[in-house]
Amino acid sequence: MSSTRLVAQTREIPPVEDLLAHTSAARPLAWLRRGEGIVAAGDGIAAVIRIPAGAARVRSAAIADAWRAIAANAEIDDEVRLPGTGLVGFGALTFDEGSAADSILVIPQTIVGLRDGRSWITRIRPAGDAEFAPIPQPAAHGPHWAGRVGPGAQTPQGYQDAVRRALDEIADGAYRKVVLARDLTGTVPGDADLRRLVRALATGYPDTWTFAVDGLIGASPETLVTAHERVVTARVLAGTAARGADPTEDHAASAALAASGKDLAEHRFAVQSVLAALEPHTSGLDADADPFVLELPNLFHLATDVAGRLSDGASSLDLVGALHPTAAVAGTPTDAAIAAIRRIEPFDRGRYAGPVGWIDAAGDGEWAIALRCAQFGDAPQGASAARRVTAYAGAGIVAGSEPEAELLETRVKFRPLVDALA
Repeated sequence: MSSTRLVAQTREIPPVEDLLAHTSAARPLAWLRRGEGIVAAGDGIAAVIRIPAGAARVRSAAIADAWRAIAANAEIDDEVRLPGTGLVGFGALTFDEGSAADSILVIPQTIVGLRDGRSWITRIRPAGDAEFAPIPQPAAHGPHWAGRVGPGAQTPQGYQDAVRRALDEIADGAYRKVVLARDLTGTVPGDADLRRLVRALATGYPDTWTFAVDGLIGASPETLVTAHERVVTARVLAGTAARGADPTEDHAASAALAASGKDLAEHRFAVQSVLAALEPHTSGLDADADPFVLELPNLFHLATDVAGRLSDGASSLDLVGALHPTAAVAGTPTDAAIAAIRRIEPFDRGRYAGPVGWIDAAGDGEWAIALRCAQFGDAPQGASAARRVTAYAGAGIVAGSEPEAELLETRVKFRPLVDALA
């Protein structure tokens, strides 16, 4: 892949009203927030960096180095120069280096974007091709559809048992925090227009990062890291409470979360892990002294914003490798928490809770943690055949956690996907 030489050209176009109309119905490739973002137009792919299971090197480092080589060899003509223009790759990496799933960075032939009221089109081709591929035309969304999901490898009772096991191990001093997930599995129609799911998530949860990369679709509230012109930012989420049924209950739930010793302890672990990972690469690194309560349509999170300036030549993918996995999705100490997850969870997380986002030729990019998400299998050949889907949700377990409450937290976190699928 390092020998691949690409040519990228970005030009401004009239404002695009519906970015999702431009991307594939069966294999959407998108990154959206607050009505703006970038999508791959059509199905055309200029290049792919794929790191399979069993790779000798750390996957994030291997992808970062391969991207660096491609970007260094690329010929880029960018007249717009906004975040998301020029040569761009969309990535989804596995949570665990030992996962059987692939980590991937996809470089589309055509990208359509919208930011700050300006739209553009980027066309990418191998240097050996004389012309860019034809520009795909936007397509109307397909008919409405519904999917079905139910308990997967980890049943509700099994999840509570897993939490009890983790609490015993925490009491024995094996680790201080571990994040345990459970899964829902099911199917959607083989000819389902997955852009409808992306649209439902982007519309219902506009302040999240809504993503679709290689069959992984979700709406994450958690920024792993962003990098733009040497400014680095992250948002740490840990500590969760369900929204109330009315304003009075909402206020009580928010206040209880802000005062919860258990949730504040969980949050401190997560913030400390992010600061420790970013410190070697940044100067002027700063974090909020106390978390604030982030309000989402279905729940509250304790949140802390982190910001600093890049002090070395690290790309956003390098920072992803330094940060992942944070205590917010793994636990602390990290190695002990990962070992516990492998031991206790009865499934391979794949790309759930892994990094998802995009990177440009300068190394800038936006990366989230793949939460509130589902992994779709390959589209079947026949429209009558079903397409497999697995959704995931997890909760942080620390001393004082209660199995029933943690199960309820996962149910609340499943809601965005389950409602959108229905």
